[in-house]
Amino acid sequence: MLFNSNAFYVFFPIVFAVYWLIPARYRWGILLISSYYFYMSWNVKYVTLILTTTLVSYGAALLMERTKSRRKKKLCMVTALLISFGILFFFKYFNFLSKSVTDTLQRFAIPVQETTLNLMLPVGISFYTFQTLSYVIDVYRGEVKACRHLGKYATFISFFPQLVAGPIERTRNLLPQIEGEHTFHTEKGIHGAKMIAWGFFKKIAIADTVAIYVDTVYNAAGSFTGFPLLLATVLFTFQIYCDFSGYSDIAVGTAELLDIDLMTNFKSPYFSASIREFWSRWHISLSTWFRDYVYIPLGGNRRGPWRTRWNLLVTFLVSGLWHGASWTYVLWGGIHGLGQILEREWMRIFHMDPKKKSWLRIGVTFLFVMVTWIFFRADTISDAFYVLTHLLEGITNPAAYLTDGYHAFQGTGMVKASGVQTLIISIVCILVLLAHDYLELTKSIWERIGAFKKPLRYALYFFLLFVILYSRQLGEYEFVYFQF
Repeated sequence: MLFNSNAFYVFFPIVFAVYWLIPARYRWGILLISSYYFYMSWNVKYVTLILTTTLVSYGAALLMERTKSRRKKKLCMVTALLISFGILFFFKYFNFLSKSVTDTLQRFAIPVQETTLNLMLPVGISFYTFQTLSYVIDVYRGEVKACRHLGKYATFISFFPQLVAGPIERTRNLLPQIEGEHTFHTEKGIHGAKMIAWGFFKKIAIADTVAIYVDTVYNAAGSFTGFPLLLATVLFTFQIYCDFSGYSDIAVGTAELLDIDLMTNFKSPYFSASIREFWSRWHISLSTWFRDYVYIPLGGNRRGPWRTRWNLLVTFLVSGLWHGASWTYVLWGGIHGLGQILEREWMRIFHMDPKKKSWLRIGVTFLFVMVTWIFFRADTISDAFYVLTHLLEGITNPAAYLTDGYHAFQGTGMVKASGVQTLIISIVCILVLLAHDYLELTKSIWERIGAFKKPLRYALYFFLLFVILYSRQLGEYEFVYFQF
């Protein structure tokens, strides 16, 4: 069930109505039932995986609290981690590892047959696995207490707004809210509805519309040169942002309508003045997860400059692998890790203040991020290097570069679907997005709009609704991060 599907438009109003009509002490049960129904709408069979992960982590946490032996506590934690990681590895990385090993052996003329399994990646498995892992580790560290109510703990793991693509919530934030009682607040509900609308705007009006062009070009990258590759790369930069942050906005807004607060997952990332700042604004729930459970346990920055560089690189390589079972993702993560290492050295050598912003720094950071997205989107590493080496081909003759690009653009799916006007509307929407994010740097945009007079305020709301409804006719697209 997609957020942007007719099924969800029926599902959520029913959940919302029942949730607020029944007595407060039973509301967690409605969330649990609706969350499992939401997840099973993709594949009923895979509900056993989330149930297994839930039961294992629940039991391990209780056992850790009941024993005083440090060794037994560690055994419980390691067992839970191995089972959870084992399930994730089997479904997400088995075929990748098998193919990589086979390819390596064959290059050394060692005859070996590739072994792969016909597996479908369970939706959201990386997200809910990481949520259970952080819970088990936090209980082991003594930072949170084990939840004794299995139903409420299962609700915490499966909470449907953030189940399949985050934010990856921490125990100390979400679990107490699941366990507590709630009251409907009108202002909070209105803000939640606005967040949902803004999320749909980003997803439907920007991400889904430019996806037509991006997919056409990147799925046959070798058939294009010059401007079409550049345009597709720029558009993907906004597609991936609007697709993922749009999901997060809808998740946050949906949870707010149920009086539950989820963490902010994006904070105007394309206005970052450094790579380090970018990762403090992009997919915040994941970047902080890797900081707390990978980077710091490796030693963080406490063991000298060389160990700090190594820890950074390892953390980003693992982050890249988390995103997908492909060397393109690993390379993407490695480039970001190396980028941070070089950036830190540059600032240290030239005594630059990392907190100081300038449009030059913002532009350079944006360019770096956009170029690295090529490796994220390309089907293969060879495709990525082809795009990288051919996207500026012919740019020394700007007129021909744009003219040839336009003729190539005419043959893509975006033109066939709805004409060049769709691209123009998408670009206007991207400009609206950039204005929104720039203003958000200093003050909430909803507070700003709330100060407008009613005619202007409602005109903006109707514009948002019109663009969403107009763009939706192009069809439904899955959220990009569902595959992770």
